[in-house]
Amino acid sequence: MTDPRDQWRAFHFSQSNPDGPGQGDVASLLRRVADTVEGLGNVQVHDITFTSEVTGGEDNLTMTVYYDREPRRR
Repeated sequence: MTDPRDQWRAFHFSQSNPDGPGQGDVASLLRRVADTVEGLGNVQVHDITFTSEVTGGEDNLTMTVYYDREPRRR
């Protein structure tokens, strides 16, 4: 019998810039996400989504990264 938790290979995380000034800075969010992916080690990234929510100030940006823990292909 297999453990039901083993059926999931895909993982994900979402990141946004902190609220306030700079919240809508796309380049800053891209750097933040890149640092997090690098910190995961040797993983395969399968998809990255980008959303922008209009707010009263700067837009609220969010990126979600979908990955699995298999070593990335070269």
